[in-house]
Amino acid sequence: MRSLVLVLGDQLNADSSAFDGFDPARDAVWMAEVAEESEHVPSTQPRIAIFLAAMRHHRDALRARGFTVHYAPLDLQDNTQTLAGELTRTARLLAPERLIITEPGEHRVRQALATAAAALGLPLEIRPDRHFLCTLEQFRHHADGRKQLRMEYFYREMRRQHGVLLTAVQEPEGGEWNFDHDNRGSFPKSGPGPLPAPVAFPPDSITAEVLALVAKRFSRHAGSLASFDWPVTPAQAQLALTDFITHRLASFGQYQDAIWTGEPWLYHSRLAAAMNLKLLAPRNVIRAAEAAYRAGRVSLASAEGFIRQILGWREYVRGVYWLKMPEYGELNALGADQPLPEFYWTGKTEMACLRDAIGQTLQHGYAHHIQRLMVTGLYSLLLGVRPKEICAWYLGVYVDAVEWVELPNTLGMSQYADGGLMASKPYVATGNYIKRMSNACVGCRFDPAERTGANACPVTTLYWDFLLRHERLLVGNPRMGLQVKNLARLSPTEVSAIQAHAAEIRRHGGAPPSAGTSEEAESKEADWFGQGV
Repeated sequence: MRSLVLVLGDQLNADSSAFDGFDPARDAVWMAEVAEESEHVPSTQPRIAIFLAAMRHHRDALRARGFTVHYAPLDLQDNTQTLAGELTRTARLLAPERLIITEPGEHRVRQALATAAAALGLPLEIRPDRHFLCTLEQFRHHADGRKQLRMEYFYREMRRQHGVLLTAVQEPEGGEWNFDHDNRGSFPKSGPGPLPAPVAFPPDSITAEVLALVAKRFSRHAGSLASFDWPVTPAQAQLALTDFITHRLASFGQYQDAIWTGEPWLYHSRLAAAMNLKLLAPRNVIRAAEAAYRAGRVSLASAEGFIRQILGWREYVRGVYWLKMPEYGELNALGADQPLPEFYWTGKTEMACLRDAIGQTLQHGYAHHIQRLMVTGLYSLLLGVRPKEICAWYLGVYVDAVEWVELPNTLGMSQYADGGLMASKPYVATGNYIKRMSNACVGCRFDPAERTGANACPVTTLYWDFLLRHERLLVGNPRMGLQVKNLARLSPTEVSAIQAHAAEIRRHGGAPPSAGTSEEAESKEADWFGQGV
C-alpha cells in the first residue's frame, strides 16, 4: 500500500486535503471509534452519538465512492480504544509507505498520532485544512508584532480578503463593520411568541444503531439521547442551513442574545456542530447569509451578526488556539481554585437560569452562545472554578465541541484565564443582566437586586465578590473602570457581608445554600457584625 489516509471524527468533508492525489487502487482510508475520545474528558451521550453517527455515515459515503476504508467500530473485539493504539495496530497489518492527515483540531491528538507514526517508522504528512478561511500561517502573520490581538481587526481583514458584505468600492455595507449594537434585543414579558421549529432529523438505521451502542457502552455518562435529531450527513446539514436562512435568520440578529426558559433553539442556527464535523463548509454558510441580505430577505444587522460569528470568531479562536498551544491550556491568570459544582452534571439547582441552561445542555448537547458565556460561564468565572475543570466540562457536554474552538472560547473569552488575550475584559455582570435578557428570574426565589441575605441572587453576590477579589488587577482595565468604581459605594459592613456570603456559597460546593441555611447564616453574620468584630 502506498498511502494510508487518516480521517478523524471532526474531518468528515469529502473535499479534505488529505484526499488530494488519492488513488483508490493504491491508497486506503483509516478511521477508528475509540473510547479514549469520549473519556479523556467525560463526554455526554449526545456528543458521543453525533460523532459516531456522522463518522459511520462518512465511512459509507467513502466506500460508495470506491474507497477502501479500514474502520474500527467501538465494539470491535481487538479495538485498543485509543487513536494511537488503533493506528499502530492497523498500520502494522497494512504496512503503508506513508501516513497522510489533514491538520487535526486538537493538539493532544496531533501529538499522539505523530508519536505513533514515529514509533512505526512511517512518515506522517500533515496537510493544511482547506475547510477554514484563514490558514494557520496567515494567522501567525496577522498576530506577528501585535501587542494585543483583537477579533474585530482580524474580522475586517477576513471581510476584505473574502469580499464579504462589501460595497462596490470595497467598503463595508451600511458604512459599519459591526452591527453588534443592533443585536442585543430581549423578548417582551409576554415571551417570544410562536417560534419556527428547526428542521429535525429522526435517526435512520445507522444513527439508531449508534444510539443503542452509546446508551449501552456509555450508560453512566450524563446526557439524554431521547431527543437526538442532529444532522449527521452533508445532505442533512445543507437542509439545516436552508431551514435556518429561510425561517430564523431574519430574527436572529435582534434576538441572538436573548434567553427564554424552555426554548433552547429560539432563532439560532444549530449549524455549529455540522460545521465543526465538516459536514458543512463555512464558505457556503456565509454565502447563503449574504445572499439572503442582498435579496432583501433579512436585515444587514442579522446577516452581519451571523457572519461575524463564523468569519470572525470561529476563524479567530482557531488561530489563537494553534498560535498559543500547548501552553495556553495551562493558563490561570485569575488564580481560580474552586472545583466545578456538581450541579453542572445534573442541572439540579435552585438557580433557575442555571437549571434551564444546564438542563437543556444535558438533554440536547446544546446551549446558545449567551447561555454559555453569560450563564454557565459567568457563574463559574465568578465562583472561581479552576479553568481546566470548566474547560473539560464545555468540551464534554456540547455536540459542537472540538478543542480548537472550545478552549479559547472557554478559557479566554468566558473565564479570562488568559489574562486578556482573547477578550479585552472579563465578561462579568450581576443577576440583573440575566433578568434583563431572559425570563429566568420570574418565579426564582433569588432576587438579582440583592447582594446578601437569604434571597440574594448568587450571581449578584459573587459578582461583587469577584470585583473585590480582583480589584487591584481590574482597576487598570479601561473597560472595567465604571464597574470597579462602584465598589466605593459599598460600606465596610456591606463588603464583609458580601465576602461572607460568597464564602458560604463556596463552602456549599458552589451551590447556594437552602433558604433555611442562608437565614441562619445571615443571623449569625448580623450578630457577628453587631459585636463590631
